[in-house]
Amino acid sequence: MSTTPTLTLAELLSGADAAGHDHAATGKNSGLQHIHNHATGSIVWFPTWKKFRETADWHEAVKGLAEDYRSGSAPVEESARVFLAEDLATLLERAAASSDANIFVQKNLTHHLTRTWAVGDAVAMATGTDLPSGSTTPAIFAGYPYDVYAQDGGAFATALWNDVIDARRNRALADEAARKALKPVSRKALKNAARKAARR
Repeated sequence: MSTTPTLTLAELLSGADAAGHDHAATGKNSGLQHIHNHATGSIVWFPTWKKFRETADWHEAVKGLAEDYRSGSAPVEESARVFLAEDLATLLERAAASSDANIFVQKNLTHHLTRTWAVGDAVAMATGTDLPSGSTTPAIFAGYPYDVYAQDGGAFATALWNDVIDARRNRALADEAARKALKPVSRKALKNAARKAARR
């Protein structure tokens, strides 16, 4: 991009929030998409990956990441792949440990989406290749569990949203299973088990 964008992502999102109930028109006209957080009664806005490139946040993030990749000792694409895997794992671990997955996803979804797209663009910038166009998936996303560019980023957002919610639920189920496994066995249960064993 020839000039540095001045519009921030926060300004873009706050404008969408200010539009209130007319969110369908807002999404259609602004390059933003949204997910209804039915648990909290709110709307979570996020930019398409194309719209994100029009913000000052994109310029700052991509420029910084590209410089880091160029100056690093590891190959650019390898560094990016490791970062993406670790970043996603950290997000899901934090989601699993959160007290309310619906609040957590609302606060963290947009940041994770835009950071992931910034990594893809930074790799292109660091290696002197064209920015991803969405028609093909860059090599750094070959092992990534989401299609980050499908539906202008909407498919990524929806799948990630569900996985963040599931991370908290799965942790709760695992904790419950662990509690049951450690629960002391009653004398009655032991006697019944002994009786059943004796009959065999």
